[in-house]
Amino acid sequence: MKMQDIENIELKYLSLSDYQELKDAMIEAYKTMPDSYWKEHHIKSLIEKFPDGQVVIKINGELAGCALSIIIDSDKLDENHTYRDITKNYTFDTHTAEGDTLYGIDVFIKPEYRGMRLGRRLYDYRKELCEKLNLKSIAFGGRIPNYHKYQKELTPKEYIEKVKRKEIHDPVLNFQISNDFHPTKVLKGYLEGDEASNEFAVLLEWDNIYYEKPSKKAATRKKVVRLGLIQWQMRPYKNLDELMQQAEYFIDAVSGYRSDFALFPEFFNAPLMAENNHLSEPDAIRELAKHTQTIIQKFSELSISYNINIISGSMPEIKNNRLYNVGYLCKRDGTIDRYEKIHVTPDEEKVWGMQGGSEIKTFDTDCGKIGILICYDSEFPELSRILADEGMDILFVPFLTDTQNGFSRVRHCAQARAIENECYVAIAGSVGNLPKVHNMDIQFAQSMVFTPCDFAFPTNGIKAEATPNTEMILIADVDIDLLRELNQFGSVRNLKDRRTDLFELKKITK
Repeated sequence: MKMQDIENIELKYLSLSDYQELKDAMIEAYKTMPDSYWKEHHIKSLIEKFPDGQVVIKINGELAGCALSIIIDSDKLDENHTYRDITKNYTFDTHTAEGDTLYGIDVFIKPEYRGMRLGRRLYDYRKELCEKLNLKSIAFGGRIPNYHKYQKELTPKEYIEKVKRKEIHDPVLNFQISNDFHPTKVLKGYLEGDEASNEFAVLLEWDNIYYEKPSKKAATRKKVVRLGLIQWQMRPYKNLDELMQQAEYFIDAVSGYRSDFALFPEFFNAPLMAENNHLSEPDAIRELAKHTQTIIQKFSELSISYNINIISGSMPEIKNNRLYNVGYLCKRDGTIDRYEKIHVTPDEEKVWGMQGGSEIKTFDTDCGKIGILICYDSEFPELSRILADEGMDILFVPFLTDTQNGFSRVRHCAQARAIENECYVAIAGSVGNLPKVHNMDIQFAQSMVFTPCDFAFPTNGIKAEATPNTEMILIADVDIDLLRELNQFGSVRNLKDRRTDLFELKKITK
């Protein structure tokens, strides 16, 4: 059929009234396998057991192709199964609505309709059905109809490798691979009478990246996450209560927009050092550290009352008589997690005597796994890569930079982290001046949310950006499902394509 002769293409559920046309189409499609067509009682059984799994494509009202499938429990699937096994001797009694895998029983296109990408439409329907039913994967035994030409010189494994490297053309296997199915096992004696494949088949699978294992807990995991970034103005405060009033104002504001996270900058509480400006810089910041636990306790109370996860930026903290730059994740369920700045800047070490931390970890939240790196840490790509390997979806970077030079380092490194780790990165900093606090004179910041650079994201990789050097909040939504899709089907796949046969990165546990 010529393309100009097509008036309409329909994807429809298979009905028993289609049977005679289906039988004729199968006889034509499987000419090399005589009598390879389903009997009417087989089709009736499939439709009764799983109507959504049986579809046909019709062109100008004529059946052009068909896809049949059942749902199975993968735990009960024998790795070395045959076609007869998987269909339970063609009764389809292996089908169970409680299963987790969509198993393809048959798919074909009539010869005169091939070359129109109709097969892709059938596979796209299966993928959508798999996602809709929250099934873990699609699987089926794929024929290798050109194998008989090479069976004397190649094992099935060698044949498959050559097909994957495009050294041999196999119409079925090439098509499956191009549709994102990956070979997992060679099945011997799979389909009786399939002489072209020498009765071998390849178990092919497609993983549903949106699959969620059923949970017994009454909890949901958000897909679209709203971020609230606080671009904090450095100004004098009379005391801790006044500073926390300003902090609560911002929490109230971003919570009012139903944000899931509130991100504060690094050392946002530095104005409190003004009361100790008569002391040396090391002594003044150690006095500031005395407020940290009180601030965290207040943040935890606010996270519960405003129903928001609060990332506290960072504050000085004394632990075992050593000074660290740390922050806390105060979750809206009342739990609290701690994170440390791993790489302190030369200035933090020289002026304040600050130590670098030693704990690198991700955090589980009701919005998925997140990572938090404080300012300078974002300029070391190894840290965020370790967090990405642990499943991080969103990286938060509270920062404090005095000059545009320092800001540019954080900004450009943070954007690189979003691209190379296929994640979102949110950065928030402070603006303004603190004339009565030593070593904290000026601040420059522009808070931003970065994304990977691919078709589903902004072309420049910037989801949202604040006005530079102005006190404000920045609200942005990020879609976690887009990251899953990018990881599997992106134009480039920075995580999957790493040459781990040549290099590796690992976290040292002490």
